[in-house]
Amino acid sequence: MPELPEVETTCRGIKPHIINRRVSAVTVHQPKLRYPVARDLPRKLEGKPVHSVTRRGKYLLLAVGDLNLMIHLGMSGSLRITGRREPLRKHDHLEIRFGEKVLRFHDPRRFGVVLLIDDPVEAHPLLALLGPEPLSEDFDGDYLYRVSRKRKVAIKNLIMNSRVVVGVGNIYASEALFLAGIHPARAAGRVSRARCEKLAMAIKNVLQKAISEGGTTLRDFIREEGQPGYFAQQLNVYGKSGEACPACGKPISSRVIGQRSSFYCSRCQK
Repeated sequence: MPELPEVETTCRGIKPHIINRRVSAVTVHQPKLRYPVARDLPRKLEGKPVHSVTRRGKYLLLAVGDLNLMIHLGMSGSLRITGRREPLRKHDHLEIRFGEKVLRFHDPRRFGVVLLIDDPVEAHPLLALLGPEPLSEDFDGDYLYRVSRKRKVAIKNLIMNSRVVVGVGNIYASEALFLAGIHPARAAGRVSRARCEKLAMAIKNVLQKAISEGGTTLRDFIREEGQPGYFAQQLNVYGKSGEACPACGKPISSRVIGQRSSFYCSRCQK
C-alpha cells in the first residue's frame, strides 16, 4: 500500500504539471473503485483551473474551480503524468487532461478513491477525524506520550492508527520502532516519556528520509512520472525476516501484530 512518503512524493511530482492549468477533458474508463466515480465528474471538472495540490494523510486534494477532488491510492494505486498520445495501460481507470499532458490514475486492485467534494474539505467524513500530520509541530514526543497513557494496545498499532497520527503505515512503523529501539508489541502505555520522544523523532526522520528518496519500491508503487522510488534499498528490518540485524547481527524476527506483518530485532528492541 502506498504510504505517506509515496503520497507526498506523488503530490510534489504532479503539482508542477497541473497547478494553475485548466482541465481540458476528463475520461472515466472504470467507475467502479472503492466508491463509484461520479457520473458527472467530467462535466464538473472540465474547463476549471487547478488552484492547489495538497495532501492530508494519505489523501491527495486537488482544488479544481470551486470544488475539491479527493484521491486515495488505495492498495495499489498510482498517479502518473503522461503525454496525451501515450497508450493506456491496463488498469488506467481515469484520465484528466491538461492540453498535451494527462494525469492518469492507475489501480489494479480498484481499491482507490476518486471523490468530488464541496468545501469545507476538512469536514468531510474521511478527513474530519484524522490525527495530526507526523511531520508537523503538532506531533511530538509529548503528544505521543499523552495519547498513549493507559493504552494496552501494541505501540505499533497505536502509531498506525490514523486518529492518533496520520500516514504511519506498516513499513515506516516497523522502521521507526527499530530506530527507537522499541519492540512493536510493547503496550503503548508502557512506553516511557523519553522513549516516546525518541519514537516521535524516529517517525519524523524515517518519513523525511523516505520522502527525499522518493518512497519505496515495494510492489505496486511507482513515482508520478513512472520511476520507482529508492528507499526500499535502505530499509533496516521491514521484509527482512531471517536476515542479519544491521545493528547487532542477530536474525530479524517477524510476527503478526494487529493483523499486519511486523519485523524487528528481538535483541535491539525491547
